Amino acid sequence: ASADATDPVARAEAERRQREEQLAESIASAAAGGAGSLKDKVIAAIQEVYDPEIPVNIHELGLIYDVTIDDNKNVKVTMTLTSPACPVAQELPLEVRRAVETVPEVGKCTVELTFDPPWSQERMSEAARLQLGLL
Repeated sequence: ASADATDPVARAEAERRQREEQLAESIASAAAGGAGSLKDKVIAAIQEVYDPEIPVNIHELGLIYDVTIDDNKNVKVTMTLTSPACPVAQELPLEVRRAVETVPEVGKCTVELTFDPPWSQERMSEAARLQLGLL
């Protein structure tokens, strides 16, 4: 285990799994009923954004790396694209910001685009892989 802690690839993979588990817990909480937390509502809004070339929402595609909300209800979304040369590289982050800003409680939303770590099909949810015939 200590070798994994010094391996940047293993560390990044462990961090990715932890973020995915946190996002999955938020989704499960929202699906369980009730009003849900602000983070649940933000994730639900993000799930309404689709990559125009792939019939799966960007959350299920694994393009959302992190969602943080500060004490003033300002939201920061860290996301990636399937490729740095993605034809919607300019539009998709704007769509995410607009979707998040539809949540009434949200103050300001910023979207940070990153390619570290780069996106891969392993980031996709099982449901997305099934929908795209990759399972």
